Amino acid sequence: MPFQRFVQSGRVAYVSDGPHQGKLVTIVDIIDQNRVLVDGPLSSVPRGEMRLNELHLTKFRIRFPYSGSTRVVRKAWQAANISELWKETMWAKKVEAKKKRMELSDFDRFKLRKARQIRNKLRTDAFYRLKKKSKKTKAASAESKSTKRVEKK
Repeated sequence: MPFQRFVQSGRVAYVSDGPHQGKLVTIVDIIDQNRVLVDGPLSSVPRGEMRLNELHLTKFRIRFPYSGSTRVVRKAWQAANISELWKETMWAKKVEAKKKRMELSDFDRFKLRKARQIRNKLRTDAFYRLKKKSKKTKAASAESKSTKRVEKK
């Protein structure tokens, strides 16, 4: 099946644009082809309509009655433990890392650059040590094979 995430009642979505950018909401009802009714009781997003091009659908879906109230959505959200599940996803971790990078000062960026240089130097040195060791073992194995051939003749 090519599509895994559908615009449907109970689908959890990530808001990518607008005043509630970066928060999670639940689709409560579908208004038309371009708009949906959303509610984010635990992410402080009031019930209202949003355009679908402002939302990114997640893999999570909450089960609640059709057009459920905010109280019903909140209970279903807490029962499914969506906030904790979201924090464990790679998507949430990348968003958090991006946010941290945006908040770095000049000095923090300088320290990060120096730490990366040190890490890369250690990595390169380890690589060349392994490469040299590999060449020695290949040479030793080739030498032992050539002496075995001589002994057989």
